[in-house]
Amino acid sequence: MDAFLLQYLPIVIFLGIAAVLGVGFMVAAWAMAPRRPDPEKISAYECGFNAFDDARMKFDVRFYLVSILFIIFDLEVAFLFPWAVSLTRMAHEAQVFAFWSMMGFLGILTVGFIYEWKKGALEWE
Repeated sequence: MDAFLLQYLPIVIFLGIAAVLGVGFMVAAWAMAPRRPDPEKISAYECGFNAFDDARMKFDVRFYLVSILFIIFDLEVAFLFPWAVSLTRMAHEAQVFAFWSMMGFLGILTVGFIYEWKKGALEWE
């Protein structure tokens, strides 16, 4: 039984170190963080809202539109990296199929990008 439990010792040590580091980083951030926010820190951030306003206030939908468009094109790039790495390890026929599949995917995204550009979704008034 002892030999069986010794197999789990590295996992327990790893979890212990991870817990100590996690708690240590949180305590260090709490201890060293500045306590006096300056005017820049409490000003409106990327969303355009003041930091300490009513949570039920009306807002412009364009903030969400821009964030959704960013996520769409950010995911496009996230798919390109693993595709490019795995492309070099394929047989030639699979490389050709994978290449044209990705070109179709990028083509669809490009058509969508041109459509939203023409519709004015990227314009900020």
